[in-house]
Amino acid sequence: MRVSVDRSRCCGAGLCAQDLPDVFDQGDDAVVVLLDEHPADELADDLDDVAFACPSGAIRVHRD
Repeated sequence: MRVSVDRSRCCGAGLCAQDLPDVFDQGDDAVVVLLDEHPADELADDLDDVAFACPSGAIRVHRD
């Protein structure tokens, strides 16, 4: 599994960083920062939820 973010689409809502702080953070400009491109498989459901909830659609979860 791999996660990617499109920083140009991010609106800075911060839900991802709040829900999965080991995977996402926010920069000084509030734009998403990806901390872990290959998170543990156990986080798959949580990652799907965060990607679905992202208001700007900036998060993608890629399955191998």
